[in-house]
Amino acid sequence: MFRALVLDKHDGKVTASVKSLDESALPAGEVTVAVAYSTLNYKDGLAIADKGKIVRAFPMVPGVDWAGTVESSSHAAFKAGDRVILTGWGVGENYWGGMAQKARAQAEWLVKLPAGTDEKWAMGMGTAGLTAMLAVHALEAAGLRRDREILVTGAAGGVGSVAVALLAKLGHKVAASTGRRELEPYLRSLGAASIVDRAELAAPSKPLLSERWGGAIDAVGGTTLATVLAGCARRASVAACGLAGSPDLPTSVMPFILRGVKLIGIDSVLCPIPERETAWRKLAALLPNGLPGEGLSECGLEDLPALAEKIVAGQVQGRIVVDVRR
Repeated sequence: MFRALVLDKHDGKVTASVKSLDESALPAGEVTVAVAYSTLNYKDGLAIADKGKIVRAFPMVPGVDWAGTVESSSHAAFKAGDRVILTGWGVGENYWGGMAQKARAQAEWLVKLPAGTDEKWAMGMGTAGLTAMLAVHALEAAGLRRDREILVTGAAGGVGSVAVALLAKLGHKVAASTGRRELEPYLRSLGAASIVDRAELAAPSKPLLSERWGGAIDAVGGTTLATVLAGCARRASVAACGLAGSPDLPTSVMPFILRGVKLIGIDSVLCPIPERETAWRKLAALLPNGLPGEGLSECGLEDLPALAEKIVAGQVQGRIVVDVRR
């Protein structure tokens, strides 16, 4: 038997409760894992709080990320005792996820834990850390400028927090955008050189603004992303990896054809394994101790319904790891 957070749907309403399940309830898969930690992402919050059509089938164990130790495997790439990470691939949406003490998955979805790290570190990074690292790598490949500030929107969230820390670690001058000015000390502890009020970016802007940003990582979308694009310097690049504000993009072609600005989409859900392995190695090298200070908090399975409401409302900072054993 193992404990899991289970989402059920009755009369159109989704409920979340911690249940004891038999291992026979696990879905089919090549690798069975004793999960140590999961993590609470924005998408998980939407699923648990029933705020969006995230889950495709019920009952569902949510949790798009997990890390643990292989108990059994029918695939030659993994053996009992291997420590592994899973992020994305529709887990927690179409396939049972990581907010449980056991999980089962296809071998092609797994990455081995980088040397010198552990499961809690991995979930302190999770999808957010992987996404941030992929975004930073994409910006660097596009020729990330060093003569201007690099902007991170939604900077106090999971992706934003890791992005700020990574860019600062790489020697960039980082501007962190947030609507919560009380979090300025936290953002500066991550390495932010300046703080930009979210309202400054959220209002509709002209098609082009003064050249300000040497690049950006955006997790917000909507008018915010349009304003960021309008304020980018010539040949700057923007990595788009979220839609916490809106999936719309009310912009024009002017930043692209008059300044050569590049808009790069980041997909961490179906990212190929070789790219994931490279990203995880870089995360381990750049942030071996994870996020500093108040960037990481911990909870148990029972705490998740209340925390889901908070993360959807934008009341969470940094990363929340879930110790599924408590």
